[in-house]
Amino acid sequence: MSHYYVFNGDADGLCALHQLRLVEPAAAANLITGVKRDIKLLDRVNVSEGDRVTVLDISLDSNRKGLMRLLEEGAMIEYFDHHHAGEIPQHANLITHINLAADVCTSLLVDEYLAGRFHLWAITAAFGDNLIQKGRSLAKSAGLADSDADKLSHLGEYLNYNGYGDSLQDLHFHPAELYEAIKPYKNPLDFVANSSAFAKLAAGFKEDMGHANLLQPLSNDDHCAAYLLPNEPWARRVTGNFANKLANEYPNRAHAVITPNHTGNFTVSVRASIANPQGADVLCLQFDTGGGRKAAAGINQLPPGSLDDFVARFKQHFCG
Repeated sequence: MSHYYVFNGDADGLCALHQLRLVEPAAAANLITGVKRDIKLLDRVNVSEGDRVTVLDISLDSNRKGLMRLLEEGAMIEYFDHHHAGEIPQHANLITHINLAADVCTSLLVDEYLAGRFHLWAITAAFGDNLIQKGRSLAKSAGLADSDADKLSHLGEYLNYNGYGDSLQDLHFHPAELYEAIKPYKNPLDFVANSSAFAKLAAGFKEDMGHANLLQPLSNDDHCAAYLLPNEPWARRVTGNFANKLANEYPNRAHAVITPNHTGNFTVSVRASIANPQGADVLCLQFDTGGGRKAAAGINQLPPGSLDDFVARFKQHFCG
């Protein structure tokens, strides 16, 4: 029998995978992943009856067709996620750990499942998913010095940054390759101190965010702001982290970061205000290829002709 791990290529997916694999390090695994917005990953999985599939940090609703196919083919599936799920199928071969609360991420669900065995990696993921207050609270409860909490915050941010891109060619590391770099480290602080992968991500992040910090908003007021980024690899890499940075700097304001992609459409990242982390998913689900969670959501393919409509709906949704 084979075991497939299907995971989002961002910080949360990577840290969730790593926690589980630290428990079963010797077992062979087939890894299925991609860029952060490449979420219909179950369509890539081919199983035989009795195979195990562990799904991490991708929407059940977006993968419903693939999920039902795998269940019909006899796979045993365990599903951890915090995104919009829709109706959850009831099946003897499906176990779900799904929580849509705004202060939860997939790695925290895995952390609870594992009774905190690799808690620092879950804290890292919380920071990477922009759950800053949650990450700080967990770090304090874990007895971490502020300097070590800062290191985990940066690590989470850099792991998340690596997941953004229009294609794998935009990324510094293929997510499966980045997992292999993380794999030897039970403690994320050791990865920060010793890994050349960490150093490469830190340098790339600093350079790319330097470009982003020079941008001016397409539209802004006290309640919301929208930014249109250029058609450049660095812009596609910083889409999510730039949106998180804006959200943290202006906690009473909602944000949209709009980036051209290779198809000629736009990729959109939306962040509800930290003061009221609700409604990002509701807005994005109004558009084809939209989805996400209450505090943070996105649209994978927004046609150019729909840009003005999106900005108008964004402003009405958060400013009206």
